[in-house]
This record gives sequence, C-alpha cells and structure tokens, in this order.
Amino acid sequence: MSDTPPESPDFDAMTRDIAEVPAVEVIVTVAVNLMSAAAVKLGLSEEGEKYKDLDEARKLITALAGLLDASATEISSFHAAPLRDGLKSLQLAFREASIVPDEPGQGPGEKYTGPVYG
Repeated sequence: MSDTPPESPDFDAMTRDIAEVPAVEVIVTVAVNLMSAAAVKLGLSEEGEKYKDLDEARKLITALAGLLDASATEISSFHAAPLRDGLKSLQLAFREASIVPDEPGQGPGEKYTGPVYG
C-alpha cells in the first residue's frame, strides 16, 4: 500500500470538459441512460428477473417521457424520433410485464405521450 493520498478530482478540468459538450448531446446521453436503466428494471437485461422492479421502471420511464416532452423542441427530430421509439418500446414492455396492466393513458409516461397501444 502507498502512503500517498488518492488524488482528488480536478473539478476545473471537469467543468471545462462539460462546457464543450453541446446541450443536445447531454440530453440524448441522459435519455439513453434512463432508457438503459428502465430496460434493466423491466427485466430485459441478460440477468432478467434478478433486477426486475416494475415500480422503479415506472419512475424511470416517466422521467424519460417528461425529458423527451420537455426537450422535443430543443432537439431535432433526427435525435428525438429514435428516442420516442425507444420510449414506446419500454412502455409496451412495461404493459406486457405488468400482472394487472394500467388502463390506456395511465401507464408510465403516458401523461406526456398519450395512450400507448401495441
């Protein structure tokens, strides 16, 4: 073991790095992270049931829908369209995974997207 303390993060460098990232890229990255987390909580990862938690998935899907709704005019349809498709797929997967499916319009994120049908 070494007697030297671990280096603390260089927050000035991190601030400069994030300052160079376009807002669209930050929004898309956050959306992709929400999508990935929701997929895991829906049991869609390799480990499936081990991490399945529909309550957590509902929260993540709703947050993703809210982000996409709020940023729709800020990001181009080039970026928004595939994210909306991914959101719809997650919403449908949620409906399929639920023992008692929500009524149309009451599922996760549907207050932002409207009812989702298969």
